[in-house]
Amino acid sequence: MAKTKISTRYASSFLQIAVEKKILEYAAADMNLILDSFKSSRELRRAVESPVIRSETKQSILIDIFSGKVHNETMNFIKFVITKGRESALSSIAARFLELRDEYLGVVQAEITSAFDLSEQQKEDIRNRFENTLGKKVNCNYQINKNLLGGFVAKVGDTVYDASVMHQLNLLKNHFVKVDISLN
Repeated sequence: MAKTKISTRYASSFLQIAVEKKILEYAAADMNLILDSFKSSRELRRAVESPVIRSETKQSILIDIFSGKVHNETMNFIKFVITKGRESALSSIAARFLELRDEYLGVVQAEITSAFDLSEQQKEDIRNRFENTLGKKVNCNYQINKNLLGGFVAKVGDTVYDASVMHQLNLLKNHFVKVDISLN
């Protein structure tokens, strides 16, 4: 079975448990911790994904790392994933859980990249405009890219909104090229 199907199946069942037990906020924080741990530790990824290491050892490693740091339901979920032999998908399950949680809450994540640090008012204006356009609550993560001349580039899911000066100049250039061709 494809890893995305596995991730979706396990993540959606844990989401259902988290909603039923009213621990969605804790579960999301735990999944963020798990995801960050896998992203930041190559050794952890290699150990959990290794077919040579026994599942009991993997469970022991994960219990040592996350014990006392995650909710009991999350720890039970981690153990369940390992007993089913799906520990290599734990990172993708955590990522998918966060996506499904956002869908459940009607929230989208936006990555906003600008040429300079935006003021709080500018950030609020951008967020409000996206919320009005998308009809959902928008959580924005802001980054700076000095290579942009001005404006910003926003990525929401698979969609990119390019309001950068460079993009506008390229559009203008393409327009002039088309006008020049039609005049000849």
